[in-house]
Amino acid sequence: MRKPLSLARLCLFAFGLCLLPILRAGAALPASVDGTPLPSLAPMLEATTPSVVNIATRGQVTVRNPFMQDPFFRRFFALPEQRARRTQSLGSGVIVDAEKGYVLTNHHVVQHATHIGVTLHDGREVQATKVGSDAASDLAVIQIQADALTAASWFDSDKLRVGDFVVAIGNPFGLGQTVTSGIVSALGRSGLGIEDLEDFIQTDASINPGNSGGALVNLRGELVGINTAIIDPSGAGGNVGIGFAIPANQARRMMQELIDHGAVRRGGIGISVQDLSAELADALDVPVRRGGVVARVLRGSPAQRAGIEPGDVIIAVNGRRTPNAEDVINKIGLLPLGGELRLTLHRGRARLEAQMKIQ
Repeated sequence: MRKPLSLARLCLFAFGLCLLPILRAGAALPASVDGTPLPSLAPMLEATTPSVVNIATRGQVTVRNPFMQDPFFRRFFALPEQRARRTQSLGSGVIVDAEKGYVLTNHHVVQHATHIGVTLHDGREVQATKVGSDAASDLAVIQIQADALTAASWFDSDKLRVGDFVVAIGNPFGLGQTVTSGIVSALGRSGLGIEDLEDFIQTDASINPGNSGGALVNLRGELVGINTAIIDPSGAGGNVGIGFAIPANQARRMMQELIDHGAVRRGGIGISVQDLSAELADALDVPVRRGGVVARVLRGSPAQRAGIEPGDVIIAVNGRRTPNAEDVINKIGLLPLGGELRLTLHRGRARLEAQMKIQ
């Protein structure tokens, strides 16, 4: 009689199934122990890590002189009210165009930079220039001049599912290129107060200071997100298994705006929105308890032309559910000027769709 599989062998078999697409794509079988093949991410990483770079910046910011807080010093000493303070930062970036040398990273990595140094996977060090940066989405594009670059391949992040395996690649604590793995823990995270506009992938792949701007990839090595932030309850800068990445589709849209215009041009549709409370839901006679209530519609706006009325309850933006007013504002704000917008809403018991463009 065949012996039952041990728990360790069952886990090994399940993980091996996840790697079948990689193995079928032509990657060599990994080494084996006692005749049992051991799954490995090495073939995928060998092809993917050259697209991830380390970034070191120097710059300066103007800060208020702390002595000017004291009336005594202000009265008796002629001290400057502001002074320059030098800054340094470490981060990561992802090569997104090998021919033109475009690298995608976080805004906060290069925000105050006057000098941007980039270290490639093969050890080459080059200087970068800033192409464009956007504080609201925390994305920036820099450009380098170098030969034989490797660009990341994009994944449609709208197809991500909770539970998908992901790998984070970056430069934590300035150690140099480092790889960690985990899963997608949640999608569409917002309301965290990290950025002005939020729609994050949450992952338990270890992300630490220095990982900012690095790649979050799937098991095929495709870029699913740009690592950007962590939750750190202790304030010590360590990882607790809750990290956030900007979805690839969003990053790609913003990147193109930054390349074309140096900044992200934003518009709107001419509405103000408030949260749907239980009392409002009853008063409006809608069959939902989550969403954003249209409080005001500007005359002549895209929303008015599309037939939106005060009292309509928005429950989805471009097919994605919206639990509250903040999420509605986030999702609309992340769309570029001229972008197509489809709102799903309730007007009383009727469910409606409205199409318009961001202006």
